[in-house]
Amino acid sequence: MPRKLLLACGVLASLLYVGIDVLAAIRYPGYHSFTSRVVSELMARGAPTERLVDPLFLLYGALMMAFAAGIWSSSDRLRVHVTGGLLFAYAAVGLFGPTLFEMNVRGAAGPKSDVLHIALTGALTLLIVAAVMAGAATWGRRFRLYSLATLLIFVVFGALISFASRGLAAGEPTPWLGLLERVDIGAFLLWVAVLSASLLGAPQRPSQRRGTPRRITALRGAPAR
Repeated sequence: MPRKLLLACGVLASLLYVGIDVLAAIRYPGYHSFTSRVVSELMARGAPTERLVDPLFLLYGALMMAFAAGIWSSSDRLRVHVTGGLLFAYAAVGLFGPTLFEMNVRGAAGPKSDVLHIALTGALTLLIVAAVMAGAATWGRRFRLYSLATLLIFVVFGALISFASRGLAAGEPTPWLGLLERVDIGAFLLWVAVLSASLLGAPQRPSQRRGTPRRITALRGAPAR
């Protein structure tokens, strides 16, 4: 698959995620608001939108893996490969979300637990943070500053999400939890889209000799050394 088509999958994946969230929330009776319910509830076991969103989130994962492959093929530099590898791992692990590690419907009684879903969410969060950190260390100064601002959003809103989600397991109201989570997710999706668009617009210089790393520019900055 052509490199530019792979890189364009980053923008497509981000747009698809937003579309899934909006469409499924509209189709979910009683979901009502984006402010109090989390995205994972749209694919929860027994949720009315489970069958709708599960294949769409699998498609999102496939697009993210294609984008990661596009990053990997953009340069021979190790840091570029690390960024692409971390994003690929994030997308691959995320495929278990709508398949094996789903959460339960809020307030549902029974022996099933959300421990696996919580563990999966933690793993995905770590991979996202690591990928953004790797990206910050890979491309130019502007993208580094933008990536650091994204990480700051992760830290601030991650703390707020932890505080606001205390009543989720008990099925209690969680005002603002959904909005806080969507800001966090949106920051990552925007980071992916910006990186995708930047790499698509960056000239790729062929190696002058075999074994010489190819260099790319992003956000008007050369790759960091």
